[in-house]
Amino acid sequence: MDPIVVARAVVEERHPAARAAFLGGSVLTAHRTALSDLDIVVLLHGPPAPYRESLQYGDWPVELFVHTEESWHEFVDREIRKRRSPLLWMCADGELLFDVDGLGASVAAEARKLALAGPPAATAEEIEDFRYGITDLLDDLAGCTDQGERLFIASELARRTGELALALGGSWGGGGKWLARRLDDTAPGLNARLHHAVREALNGQTEALAGVVEDVLAPAGGRLWIGYRRSGTG
Repeated sequence: MDPIVVARAVVEERHPAARAAFLGGSVLTAHRTALSDLDIVVLLHGPPAPYRESLQYGDWPVELFVHTEESWHEFVDREIRKRRSPLLWMCADGELLFDVDGLGASVAAEARKLALAGPPAATAEEIEDFRYGITDLLDDLAGCTDQGERLFIASELARRTGELALALGGSWGGGGKWLARRLDDTAPGLNARLHHAVREALNGQTEALAGVVEDVLAPAGGRLWIGYRRSGTG
């Protein structure tokens, strides 16, 4: 069944008094799979918003993100500061399912404006944190003799390296599949290089992975260990 039709039915059944609703996520794209869920943003006048809920509707897994106008802005502002806002993108790129009083159109326009403007630039301290963490993992990888440990070191290196590349490129961040998709837009070819290098690392050949990581580190200033300092005890 058409996911848009199903998403409308979900909202009409669970929140008939909603002001507006959006369907977003992979289900509307060429990346859709047989297991794609319905990511639905619902905007209410008040309680029980805000809340998030996972549920099953017929054959469809559904993720509901229920907000008021005020809480939507609060959550998006918080996510933007982290340079990663799924809620923003669900409304910027999503399908407006219905709009009772114009709030949906207003939110969609604001979401598209914010998404186009891009995330705030990563701070110098954040880039140093990336460099330090990645340097630590590179040392762990070089000294690792345990295949099980190498799996997690290599995976974590790939993830953090991808996140650093996005930060350096001024791109929105993402997790899981969205990290790969953002990388394809921001640093074409890096995802494929990391994939190949991680596979080699799992077979004990770590040079390629170290090389890819060093290439991403270089524009940020390279490795960082001596002189790294942060206040606090964490």
